Order: sequence, then C-alpha cells, then structure tokens
Amino acid sequence: MFTNKNVKIVSEEVLSDNWYTLRKFTFDYQRKDGVWERQSREAYDRGNGATILLYNKIKQSIILTQQFRLPTYTNGNATGMMIESCAGLLDKDNAEACIRRETEEETGYKIGSVKKIFEAYMSPGSVTEILYFFVAEYDEGMKMGAGGGCDAEQENIEVMEIAFEKAVQMLKSGEIRDAKTMMLIQYAQLNNLLAA
Repeated sequence: MFTNKNVKIVSEEVLSDNWYTLRKFTFDYQRKDGVWERQSREAYDRGNGATILLYNKIKQSIILTQQFRLPTYTNGNATGMMIESCAGLLDKDNAEACIRRETEEETGYKIGSVKKIFEAYMSPGSVTEILYFFVAEYDEGMKMGAGGGCDAEQENIEVMEIAFEKAVQMLKSGEIRDAKTMMLIQYAQLNNLLAA
C-alpha cells in the first residue's frame, strides 16, 4: 500500500472510532536535503464519497439541496444551513452506484446516464476522503418521488431547482459556500454544460 521510499510509518494509533475513525500516525519523513525527521499527524477516515450536478439544458436549471450542517454552524455559519450538490458516502458501493442511490434518496430523481468528470481529495491535510464528481441531465419524467433524504439517517433535505445563472450569482455572492458545489458549478461554466 505504501510506496513512497521517503516515508516510513512508525506507528498508528486509533484516537476515536465513534462515527468515523480518527487515527494518529507517527512517521519518519526524508526531506529533499536528505535529512530524516519524525512527524505526527492525525487523519480522519470517513470513507470516500460521490457528488453530482443534475442539470436541464431546456430549462437552464440545476438541482441542488439544502440542509443543516452542524460543523458549519459551530464555525460561523449563523443558521447552519448549506446549499449543496447531491452527495453521499460510498459505503460498499462503487462511486456510480452510490451517486445513483443518493440522487434518488435526496432529490427524488431516477437518473439515466451519468458522467464521471473527475475525483479530488477535499481536505488532504486532515481527511482521507476522495470525492468522485459526476454530472447528469434530468427532466421531469425522471421524478420518482419527493426526495428529502433517508429518514433512518435523520436527513431533512430540501430539494431546490434553481436557474443556472442564479446559482452562479449565489456562488459569487457567497450564498453557496460548499466546495464540491462550487467546483461543479464552475465545471458546468467552463465546459458550457448547459449550452443548448
């Protein structure tokens, strides 16, 4: 698994195994000048995830969600509410199966073809997660339910259909502050995703 000859893992300690797993690693790292130094870092393992931007070229709209996010609430977001692209953890699924499941649970849409556009480490200094990014077209014929998330997971998700240009303005004004959503909106802009 580890192939970097300039890094030697000395020890691994589980600090918390409650909701997800927090580990402390002690390792030796060889700098560019050849000197070895000992370092310690914590890594939070919450699993990998997937996210998607649903878009409609005819309506020039996208589907986003809004929900309460406690970490943002405790760090300056006055209401704790976040506008986001649909997303979820892979659990034991592959990324495409995950995003299909999450799209139906959160938005109520049963999507057809999906396109993986890239993957990214979202916070590589402290979180192990890789997030897989997708896009897919939607139309009203794909609406199978109300969405809103999974009751067993205590999700209370509001589904939002927003004009794409309004979403771009919301990004510029700071109303959309979620990184994955910002990346997907910018991808859509750069690639003329909603061009007829």
